[in-house]
Amino acid sequence: MIPVLTSLLSDGRVELRLAAERDIPEVLIAHDRDPRLYSDRGLERPPTGAQLGRDMEEAEELRASGTLETLTIVKAGDDTCRGQIYVYDIDWDHDRAAIGIWLAPDARGQGLARGALRLLTRWLFEDWGLERIELTTLPENRTMISAALAGGFAHEGVLRSRVRERSRRLDLAILSIVRTDPRPSS
Repeated sequence: MIPVLTSLLSDGRVELRLAAERDIPEVLIAHDRDPRLYSDRGLERPPTGAQLGRDMEEAEELRASGTLETLTIVKAGDDTCRGQIYVYDIDWDHDRAAIGIWLAPDARGQGLARGALRLLTRWLFEDWGLERIELTTLPENRTMISAALAGGFAHEGVLRSRVRERSRRLDLAILSIVRTDPRPSS
């Protein structure tokens, strides 16, 4: 069972809270401003508001089953959705999970991804009892790789031809952090 987030996770600059229906307008705007947010996930077009509503309902069911958690990234003191971070592929037998993250174009370059990754991994290690957290991204996504490295992740390599999206095979860079890794300083 997924431990419940009872309050904001915060480092004074970035905060994480449970994703909510009120985030849908900002998610739609972000996808409209950056087509890579959906195309890199193998989608041909941005999601609609109705689709995001259905996704939110499904996410609640998956959360209840212990297989998915979705948190919204906000700047401290501002409740506007700047991005989201997901915990998925949760494997309670092996105390590990995977995470994914995206930021709206106007929220990039401000350290929000690095801060969100640090907050989330600390919560997953301390409250969930996980031992390993993985993050995958396209190898050419240098910005995401840099944010993950700054967040304490180690670059493990490239998983060649790992996924198929829209009839093509893609490589994925894999990064991880384990409980015993030293934590980066703020």
